[in-house]
Amino acid sequence: MPRENSKQTGDETEARILTELVASGYSVSVPFGDNDKYDLIVDDGGTLHRVQCKTAWENKNDTIRFNTHSQTTREGSYHEQTYEEAVDAFVVRYPKTDTLYWIDIDDATEQKMELRFSAEIDHPSINWAVDYEFGGDIPR
Repeated sequence: MPRENSKQTGDETEARILTELVASGYSVSVPFGDNDKYDLIVDDGGTLHRVQCKTAWENKNDTIRFNTHSQTTREGSYHEQTYEEAVDAFVVRYPKTDTLYWIDIDDATEQKMELRFSAEIDHPSINWAVDYEFGGDIPR
């Protein structure tokens, strides 16, 4: 089987998130074209949420990580941009367990964010994966 590329991985993540949101009863719209910072618009019946879909990877033991910025190359130059004021939330898929996480933009860290499954200590700066796990309800 051919090795997946990042575009294919992103498409699979977006499709999985779209499927789960629709199955949870939300109306989901997909913006036309690739020029928007958000991948989906989720209507919860009262609010429209601009969502950026991300794929997490295992970073170290009991920790996953995902990018909270976009990376592009234009005219041979590398560019990074945050999603601040462009999205309302990240919905993150961890392919190893196929678990989804909903992270409001106000909770996201810059550049990359880590979610922990366990740790030897309970520190206020730890982002616990269980606190962000998407179970069908959008956090208020």
